[in-house]
Amino acid sequence: MELSVQNVITKIDQKQIIEDINFKVNTGEFVGVIGPNGSGKSTLLKTIYRIYAPHTGDIFINQSNMNKWTNRKFAQRVAVVGQESSVPFDFTVEDIVRMGRHPHKKFLEKDNDYDDTIVTRSLKEVGIEHYKNRSFSNLSGGEKQRVLIARALAQEPQLFILDEPTNHLDIHHQLHLLDVVKGLKLTSLAALHDLNLAASYCDKLLVMYEGKIVAEGSPDQVLTEKLLADVFHVNGTVIKHPLTGKTHVLYTSKMFDQSQAVPFQSFASNH
Repeated sequence: MELSVQNVITKIDQKQIIEDINFKVNTGEFVGVIGPNGSGKSTLLKTIYRIYAPHTGDIFINQSNMNKWTNRKFAQRVAVVGQESSVPFDFTVEDIVRMGRHPHKKFLEKDNDYDDTIVTRSLKEVGIEHYKNRSFSNLSGGEKQRVLIARALAQEPQLFILDEPTNHLDIHHQLHLLDVVKGLKLTSLAALHDLNLAASYCDKLLVMYEGKIVAEGSPDQVLTEKLLADVFHVNGTVIKHPLTGKTHVLYTSKMFDQSQAVPFQSFASNH
């Protein structure tokens, strides 16, 4: 499934938040949206998943204008994991995940064996099958996030949109979640704070700053020391990770005294 965003401007309370947004996510690509707080990442994603209507511009999925879709058609094709993890009523974990099957069901149609299989598989993929009878409201923030990701998987989407999906997760579950998303080989668009996670998992990065896309390309092309300084206002050195060969950012505090630095090769040889 291909996503194309063309000439999109989004306003909230008459204030322009994002402007002149143009990009494409090709079928099967995992694209990351990065940028400092307030750069417009979440507004962009919420425009794509229809929380906000674009003031101007169009969003196409497989060359079909998404703004003309019914909610049911949208939910059958697009799964969203947002930053919020609140649920107005208390349900079990399994009930929450089973809600992901609703777009595929007719009114009052009961779940069948196939639905049960998808729900069980989704629970296992995020490692929470042993929580299925637990109350959602009693879970930690990270556990709730994994439940909501399982619910999104249960939709069997063709496009996956994730807004800071690793929020509240420890490093083990951050890596596990991104392994799951990458392994699905779905067309995926994710807002990410951690630049090294973005570089490790994303095929392409979109860099947002003050409501605009200011850079686009592979992590190797996008993550430069100049961009770190200009967009994120941090000092950093961009290297190739010694184990993975992926682009990796080493941050440097402004208080750091370079004369005290331990050469990387010496450090590695001692461990």
